[in-house]
Amino acid sequence: MTDAKTPPPQVWPTLRATDARALIRFLVDAFGFEEVVVHGEGDRVDHAQLAWPLGGGIMLGSEKQGDDTWPLKPGTFGAYVVADDVDALHERAAKAGAEILQEPYDTDYGSRDFRAKDPEGNLWSFGTYRGEPTP
Repeated sequence: MTDAKTPPPQVWPTLRATDARALIRFLVDAFGFEEVVVHGEGDRVDHAQLAWPLGGGIMLGSEKQGDDTWPLKPGTFGAYVVADDVDALHERAAKAGAEILQEPYDTDYGSRDFRAKDPEGNLWSFGTYRGEPTP
């Protein structure tokens, strides 16, 4: 989380979706992302921002046809996301229909992780490992 002295995240992973509105609902319901803003009309999403409760987030939008200046293909995204209660998140994700690729397990470096795939085919790894402190 950020406080008054900590700037908000300045790196925003991005992805595209064939059905961005459905993917947003899935990411909120299954994984616990929080919808911040969604711009677009009808089925089209021009820009969406989802926050992760522990800090950071992602941006996404609908796949564009034709001349695309950001030509990411749906289903090609992968991310590691820090979570406090991996087992509860795994249960939530499974109940919401996430394809579980690996059940919760303990790593040799002290993290508790699981892996899943969303309906668009994106890969998600959730774990308790927060990374090493920066020097």
